[in-house]
Amino acid sequence: MATLAAHNPIPAHWSEGNPTEEELAHIPGEGGWPVVGNTFKMLKDPHAFAQHMVETYGRVYKSKAFGGWNIALIGADANELVLFDREKNFSSEQGWGPILDQLFPRGLMLLDFDHHRADRRALSIAFKPGPMRHYSGSLNRGIAHKVEEWGAGRMEFYPAIKTLTLDLAADSFIGIEWGPEADRINTAFIDMVQASVAPVRRPLPFTQMKRGTDGRAFLVDFFTQETHRRRAEGGGQDMFSQFATAEYEDGSLMPVDEVVDHMNFLMMAAHDTITSSATSLIWQLAKNPDWQEKLRQEIESVTGGLGPDGRARDLAYEDMGRLELVEMAFKEALRIMPPVPSTPRRALREFEFGGYRIPAGSHVGINANYVHHEEEHWSDPYGFDPNHFTSEAVKARHKYAWVPFGGGAHMCLGLHFAYMQIKILMAQLLPRYRIALDQEPDWQAWPIPKPKDGLKITLERI
Repeated sequence: MATLAAHNPIPAHWSEGNPTEEELAHIPGEGGWPVVGNTFKMLKDPHAFAQHMVETYGRVYKSKAFGGWNIALIGADANELVLFDREKNFSSEQGWGPILDQLFPRGLMLLDFDHHRADRRALSIAFKPGPMRHYSGSLNRGIAHKVEEWGAGRMEFYPAIKTLTLDLAADSFIGIEWGPEADRINTAFIDMVQASVAPVRRPLPFTQMKRGTDGRAFLVDFFTQETHRRRAEGGGQDMFSQFATAEYEDGSLMPVDEVVDHMNFLMMAAHDTITSSATSLIWQLAKNPDWQEKLRQEIESVTGGLGPDGRARDLAYEDMGRLELVEMAFKEALRIMPPVPSTPRRALREFEFGGYRIPAGSHVGINANYVHHEEEHWSDPYGFDPNHFTSEAVKARHKYAWVPFGGGAHMCLGLHFAYMQIKILMAQLLPRYRIALDQEPDWQAWPIPKPKDGLKITLERI
């Protein structure tokens, strides 16, 4: 299906060494309108656009958008080729760089190969059992407080969970109390995230990109000072302190500027994706009250449900693995609405896939959302069925048919933290309330899915 041709690596920067139109002429596809190409078609409905392109041109096609040609590789085999990357041919740095480099340079997702492996190994200390047990305590406290504060009645879930996720990041990630300092950090962080997808890519006065770069400058200064302080004081149990004291295999500390970049990137990667995926799970549970009740019963059997004071009992770290149905439901929500619908890479050397020769320097991409809805892999592609994730179903399916956390060397470092946060959220929410959907939302599909109406639900006190 795929072969790699010997070829010298392309220049290190993504603005150099792009294939010419003649070199891509043999690959089917379309360029769209002059100048803008297919950009607006893709933004309007990226999933419908991908469906049209596959039906018209097949599982390897080219499209011109956002200023250049991109080659889509569609299918579970394509996911495996690009994500597992046996030959170390697909650069994540040069794939994501044009989108994220101004605001989140040198984040873990923007590193490749040996550099990525060394930094990932050093940072993985933050996700060992000891620190994770500490995070679970702060997550239980923070989520319980906010979920009780929500109270019964109508609400927009997306902005509520977005605020909660930021507050949890201040506590679990940075180890600071909620308050003015956390608010300023959150504001700077939100400005950075919004600027990462702003149409104006230069930090001109009064633009979102200028607010984003100003936010980055503030956070770089804050995290730099805090890294020095925590190293001097011996660190702490929060995630940032774990990063600040992370060591390479030779025992040397990670450079301060790299700690800062990793922390900035982690907050971005964790915050928007968990906000999106928590929202899609609540959406599905509101539409499927039978599954909502199954999860509620499982949680109550594990935690004991509501205590004598009417508050939900905490979910102990040791009990995380017992919430099997909750995990299956979360995985199904991630299948239906993956928080990262597509993934860009850049080919360092020429390769072949699906009968086509793809030139070195090509910007290529895989489409998780498309594969997550293929009948070849899923018995009910557009329905909500957590039984897609029984152990038997998983074993029978292509390993790369479900890739919401990526795969291979770049598999999401914080995926177990994401599972833990969702399980604690469900353990605090479902024993207290029944969830009903007020209206079916329209979704903004790109860059990270979110409901345009905020997801209007009603919480009914149990």
